[in-house]
Amino acid sequence: MLPFDFDYYKPVTLKEAVDLYQTLDRQRTQPMFISGGTELITLGRINLAYTEAVIDLKDIAECKVMQMSGEHLVLGSALPLTKIEEANLFPLLTQTSREVADHTAREKITLGGNICAQIFYRETVLPFLLADSQVVIIGPEGIKVVSINDIFREKLLLKRGEFLVQIATERHYLEAPYVSIKRRQQWDTGYPLITVAALKKDNEIRLALSGLCPFPFRSKSVEASLNNWDIPISQRVGRALEELPSSILDDVEGSAEYRKFVLRNLLPDVLEALEGAEV
Repeated sequence: MLPFDFDYYKPVTLKEAVDLYQTLDRQRTQPMFISGGTELITLGRINLAYTEAVIDLKDIAECKVMQMSGEHLVLGSALPLTKIEEANLFPLLTQTSREVADHTAREKITLGGNICAQIFYRETVLPFLLADSQVVIIGPEGIKVVSINDIFREKLLLKRGEFLVQIATERHYLEAPYVSIKRRQQWDTGYPLITVAALKKDNEIRLALSGLCPFPFRSKSVEASLNNWDIPISQRVGRALEELPSSILDDVEGSAEYRKFVLRNLLPDVLEALEGAEV
C-alpha cells in the first residue's frame, strides 16, 4: 500500500491526457503520468515519489502501437516489455529488455516507464541510442518528433506536461549485428552491475552502457577509441575507459573499481564478436 491517496484518471486520447495534466497542474495536485506504475509503487512506499493525481496512459491507442510503418518500426510507450520480447521485431532491444527484472515484473514494466524512470539503469534506452531512433513526444505545445540522441542527456528531457508517445527505428538498424551483455554480482534477477549494448553500422561499432555511471549513455568519444583499428584491442579498451562521461558508480551493488574491472574484461569480447560480423 502507498502511504498517500491519489485520484486516478485513464484518458483514451492524447489530447485528453495533455488537457488533464494542465488542469490538474493548475490545481497543484502534482499530477504524474504513468504507463506501468511499478516505479510509483516502489518509490512511493519509501517516500521517494508522491502525487495526488495519476494519469494512466495505457488506454491511449497511439501509446500501444507495435508495427512496421514504411521503413520504421514504431513502438508505443505503453507496451509491456514482455510484448516487445514476444514479437522480437528489434532483436537487440529484445535481448536487452529481457534482462530487466523478472518475467512477472516485465509484464507490468512498460517501454516508456523504463526509459523515463528515476532509477539510473533504464537499460531499454540503450538500443535506441545506438539506432539513432526518433521519439514522438506530446505536451501543451503539441506533438514533436526529435532524435533520441538530441533529447536524451542522462535522461529524457521532457518539459512539464509532456510525455513519451512512441519511438521509431529505421529498419536497417533492426537487422544490424549486435551484442547485449548484462553482468550481475549476485543472482540472475538481481540489480545489474553493467549492461553493455553494441551494434555495428557502416563498419563502425557503436556502444551504449547502463549501470556504469549514474545514467545510461552512448559516448562518441568512447566509440572513437574502440574503433581505432590501428592499435591493439587492449589499448583501445584502455583509451575508451579514459573517455567515460562521468565518475563510475560506487555502491552496494559493486565498487567503482570492480565495475571498471568488469567492463575492461567485457569490451574485448564485444569487439571480437562484432569486428568480424558482416554488415
